Amino acid sequence: MLGVMVGVLSCAGRNTAAADQAAPPPVAEAAAAEKTPAAESTARQGYVIPVPLPITGTIDIQVERMIDQALENLPADGPRNVLILEFRPKPGQQGEGTQLDRAKSLARYLVSPKLKHVRTVAYLPTSVQGHAVLPVLACEEIIMAPDATLGDAGHDETFIDPDTLSDYEFITRQRLTIKPAVVRAMLDKNAALYKVQTLDGVQYVLADELAELKAKGAVNQIDTLKDPGQAARFTGRELRLDFGFVTHLVSDRKELAAALHLPASAVEEDPSLARDWQPVLVRVEGPIRNEQINFIIRTLDQRLDAGDANFVCVEINSAGGSFDDSARLAQYLAELSESDIRTVAYVPSEARGDAALIALACDHLVMRENARLGGAGEVNLNPARREDLQIVVRDLCKKRARSWSLPLAMVDRELVVERMANQENQRTAFFSAAELAEQAQPEKWKVVSTVNTRDGLNGTEAEELGLARFVVSNFDELKQIYHLETDPERLQPNWAHLLIEQLARPEIAGFLLFIAFFALMMESMSPGIGVPGFVSAVCFMLYFWANVLHGTAGALEILLFAAGLIFIAMELFILPGFGVFGIGGVLMVIASVILASQTFVIPRNAYQFEQLPRSIMMVTFAMAGVIIALVTFRKYLDKAPMFSRMMLKPPADEQLAELHRRESLASFDHLLHKRGKTSTPLTPAGKAMFGDQLIDVVSDGEFLPRGADVYVIEIAGNRVVVRGIS
Repeated sequence: MLGVMVGVLSCAGRNTAAADQAAPPPVAEAAAAEKTPAAESTARQGYVIPVPLPITGTIDIQVERMIDQALENLPADGPRNVLILEFRPKPGQQGEGTQLDRAKSLARYLVSPKLKHVRTVAYLPTSVQGHAVLPVLACEEIIMAPDATLGDAGHDETFIDPDTLSDYEFITRQRLTIKPAVVRAMLDKNAALYKVQTLDGVQYVLADELAELKAKGAVNQIDTLKDPGQAARFTGRELRLDFGFVTHLVSDRKELAAALHLPASAVEEDPSLARDWQPVLVRVEGPIRNEQINFIIRTLDQRLDAGDANFVCVEINSAGGSFDDSARLAQYLAELSESDIRTVAYVPSEARGDAALIALACDHLVMRENARLGGAGEVNLNPARREDLQIVVRDLCKKRARSWSLPLAMVDRELVVERMANQENQRTAFFSAAELAEQAQPEKWKVVSTVNTRDGLNGTEAEELGLARFVVSNFDELKQIYHLETDPERLQPNWAHLLIEQLARPEIAGFLLFIAFFALMMESMSPGIGVPGFVSAVCFMLYFWANVLHGTAGALEILLFAAGLIFIAMELFILPGFGVFGIGGVLMVIASVILASQTFVIPRNAYQFEQLPRSIMMVTFAMAGVIIALVTFRKYLDKAPMFSRMMLKPPADEQLAELHRRESLASFDHLLHKRGKTSTPLTPAGKAMFGDQLIDVVSDGEFLPRGADVYVIEIAGNRVVVRGIS
């Protein structure tokens, strides 16, 4: 049976070899029958249908269901609309593991008469192998990334049976996007493939076909493309430049849209297509602040990690407030869009200023007619920050394969954007002067009009310019568009989140630090772990716990704080003095407190420089409170009923005078200018030996180790002041 199938393929190759150069494949005929690209670009529509790889289980049924729904949304008359099947292998894979039956089912659906009114395009941004190759062959046109590869269709098979050959033969003959002999070489490792120059042109043949051509004397040149024993795989560049089987080489969806003469919005996946959505709703309301964005990101991470949400609706009613925090949420949402999570921004009222970044970072933007996108917001854009903002917007637009000028103009009111037309194909686009200069042939673009974006855009204007996907009257219409059967679950703060936010507020955090250091000093002045030590530990725990959950602190801050306390304790109890460990420990504690109150380590932009003094001032006030508390502690603690047992009551004035008189009777005048050795470290007080006398001494300011040579420089009653001899 295998030999029969080989003969079938060989015979078919001979019968069509002469026609390979003379007749265009069906896709070319279809394209020739359509309107010219320039006239067609404004009328033709497109849909992106994701094809997850490997194709197993019910994936083929899900893809077919999405295509069915897309066909319902496309008009039956007019130019042939485009269905773009984007083949997406799992990370680190190329589609291996695809089940032949599932691939065959999808491929037969793609060549069925049901799809005759649309043009099917296989888009391969990455490499594809295994039986996932079969539905690629079932499309009328193939577009690939230059370095992506296609081939090794028999990757998962140890033996290619006749039925498998028959399946590939049937699909190949339906489309002829790739020649039968090349497909056979991709499937069968034992097949040899040759490129033969004949009197009738170039032919791609197998070994038996080559022998027949040689026998006829019709061979001018032979190039071996594949030897037996190896899998045939070809890059997009080879399939386009060497074979001509691939129609375009593109690097992203923006280039894909240009190649198909479609607007950029036509190559965005439509999240409404036949998916079992598990929606959640988050709201961005009022001035945008660090705390609000931290909560949104934290709660979304928890839900998405749990796997019970795949549709995120972001309702925005804000005039911005923090460019950095808006950019942080926008980048987070853009990264979600690269996974299987769909994001939709809903603007019922306004998304002004930097809040527009969040709206434009989602897969789709849905607005009410009178809602406002962009324009003046909560804060004015600092001219010095325009360059940083442009980098953020360009990165977001690159992920979405969009032009960046118009989205940037929603945030930068000074940016001038013009509607331009390409003189070659009449395609329209919106460019600033900087983006126009980046085009391959900027001279071919001519200005049509200037777009007024200074005061932002309403919903209708945003839809006309391609920024908004839909304009709705209310949220119920949005639910209908995306086939959401129930209201999305709203993620909102509970009592624990509210507690975290309150504890992380600068004034509350500063108060916690005040109590913590106050209690710590009380404990240090009254040895033994007691109530002050417990209170201090609880306050420090609450401070770092709130900031960890708030998103501003992490392991670094906790380690710095703990290590700082250990170094201070070492300096006090193990290495007497006040040296490297003591100073280093104090600096580490201060650094940990400051870093725990902010989201950055080193400020790198204007907003972060604005936040840094706030963090430092919070710590400064806390430390000032500690100093005041210590002074009060020393002066009045003995009079407090609860704390009088913690320290001795200082002597009264009469007692102090009598004590001074008795101490002054002792005279050490004979020691003036005498030399001796320290018996203990002087820090600065300690003891020194002068002959056979052990005297309490104090250094004149320097810290001296035990055994240091000293001499007496001053006698004041019983106070002996010494200086080290170097």
